Amino acid sequence: MYKTIGILAHVDAGKTTFAEQLLYHTNSIRSRGRVDHKNSFLDCHSIERERGITIFSDQGIFEYNNSTYYLIDTPGHIDFSQEMERTINILDYAVIIVSAVDGVQAHTEKVFTLLKKYNIPTLFFINKTDRENADINKVFDEISLKLTKNNSFVLDDNFDENKISEDLIEFIADKDEKLLERYLEGNYNKELWIQSIKNMIKNRVIFPVFKGSALYDDGIDEFLYKLDIITYTNYIKEENFSGRIYKVRYDDKGKRITYIKALKGKLKVKDDLSYGDKSNDFCEKINEIRIYNGEKFKTVDEVSAGEVFAAVGISKGLAGDGVGTLKDRVNFNTTPTLKSKVIFGKEVNYKDVLKYFKILEEEDPTLNVVWDEYHKEININIMGTIQLEVLKKILEDRFKVIIEFGPCEILYKETINESVLGYGHFEPLGHYGEVSLKIEPGDRNSGISFESKCHVDNLDIGSQNLVKTHIFEKDHKGILTGSPITDLKITLLDGRYHKKHTSGGDFREATYRALRQGLEKVKNKLLEPYYNFKIEVQSDYIGRVLSDIQKLNGTFNPPQINENNCIVIGRGPVATFMNYSVELISFTKGKGIITLNFDGYEYCHNESEIIERFNYDKNKDSEYTSKSIFCSKGQSYTVDADKVEDYIHCLRK
Repeated sequence: MYKTIGILAHVDAGKTTFAEQLLYHTNSIRSRGRVDHKNSFLDCHSIERERGITIFSDQGIFEYNNSTYYLIDTPGHIDFSQEMERTINILDYAVIIVSAVDGVQAHTEKVFTLLKKYNIPTLFFINKTDRENADINKVFDEISLKLTKNNSFVLDDNFDENKISEDLIEFIADKDEKLLERYLEGNYNKELWIQSIKNMIKNRVIFPVFKGSALYDDGIDEFLYKLDIITYTNYIKEENFSGRIYKVRYDDKGKRITYIKALKGKLKVKDDLSYGDKSNDFCEKINEIRIYNGEKFKTVDEVSAGEVFAAVGISKGLAGDGVGTLKDRVNFNTTPTLKSKVIFGKEVNYKDVLKYFKILEEEDPTLNVVWDEYHKEININIMGTIQLEVLKKILEDRFKVIIEFGPCEILYKETINESVLGYGHFEPLGHYGEVSLKIEPGDRNSGISFESKCHVDNLDIGSQNLVKTHIFEKDHKGILTGSPITDLKITLLDGRYHKKHTSGGDFREATYRALRQGLEKVKNKLLEPYYNFKIEVQSDYIGRVLSDIQKLNGTFNPPQINENNCIVIGRGPVATFMNYSVELISFTKGKGIITLNFDGYEYCHNESEIIERFNYDKNKDSEYTSKSIFCSKGQSYTVDADKVEDYIHCLRK
């Protein structure tokens, strides 16, 4: 049986040490490394060992009884949440490590929320029980109240394949009416109860909790034994192959390595593997299959459902893409809220730097690397300053280029509040493309959606798909600050092409012009990222906190007061709250706690100020124009946006 287990935690909870112990106890590694000794097995990269944190999701493999376990250690720092989320997507089970000293922290709650989104069965291990200030019962209560809603239970010594404690028997019976009826009738059956426990864990009805000390090897054997009993998978090997890409990396020889979880069927070397959707369907030959264990790998001829492997031969697939018969794509929740400019010396060719960052973007698509022609600079999206430090080191080590980054700036977006029609026509001599779009406001944080209502008599399916491709091939700029547009429903209403003159790029030009022409006809609005927050302080400080929230343009619910402790839950702009933790810690003398989680985009609280600061001139952006190009009697001419509708061909009667 193949099982993929992910280890997740808030930073410094002991996650990597725990993973190290599992590998050692199952003879997968000969000696146990330590993060503080910079020799842990799954922190394979030099930058991880130097910093003492996990940055990349790497896997180890171990055998236990009749199962093969793929153990994936994920980053715990919030700056690398996107790497963690891409891994969550392919897990069979997750183990959240919680410090017995620090308890359930900000990132722990975010991890649990993501696991809920992807419906991943979840176990807990309360770590560092050897510490002087450890409070196991308090941490268990936090897990039960904050995360599992009283559906967690401790798998103590009174549980194995032959016995279950009376408390656990009652706990399980209480979760199932049929079991409860049998229990009340005195008709208890051990095998039925154990199978019910396994199924309830699998379906996220209940959440087992373990405890121990990874550093001092306490509780590891017990965890392994019970993990093997309560987990199971049912992968089907007899169907056509399907899988999910969860990671892309380039090895030290420049080979593109695509990491895949096999979900159904079998895949062999030299098989053709398809991926992508109907409009962008690719098929490439698998030249090599690797099974990684830490930084080392072995090559195999075949993999089957349930295995986690790396393939050489896929040139375009990205994390989240389905492969084989699986054609859907996972849209990840973790979204950067900041951007930064790449700074480098004049002796460095910007094209080389852009090429290197495009490679890194394949590995982490949230970077969204953009060459800004308007400002002549490279911009990237990021989660935080630690990520910038890591990227700087990666550029130096892998590509031998020294770079710096500009200050972190808020990543703004733009949208509209009313529906509009946009028209674009591109007809220089020897070219022809025309597009008519309906642009409507979408739900907040819905992104861009597209559909076509264009009749095939006017525009064939291939041309319609080209328009769709050009809508999604990049982030298109708004007209207020040049920030990406979002929360729009775009419908292709009509279009024209010419059998002889239409060629590659014509519909790109027509689509871009139609988008810009439509945007310029209605009022645009600036959006900014928001946090939801939870602030915990002593009652003496609640007045100051509520005043600060209002000054920071936030909103909040009535405070929850419990004796001398107060909790405030609310929402506010990233721009004003991103550095508030420093101030909170200062005036509460280190006792205040704030939890910040990205909570989508809303209207910008200081729109006019930001627009003035950007000083974006939509008419000078060479990448976008609302003007259209027409041709008459062998001569091309330009038509301004406000007159385009008088010339557009699909409106002529």
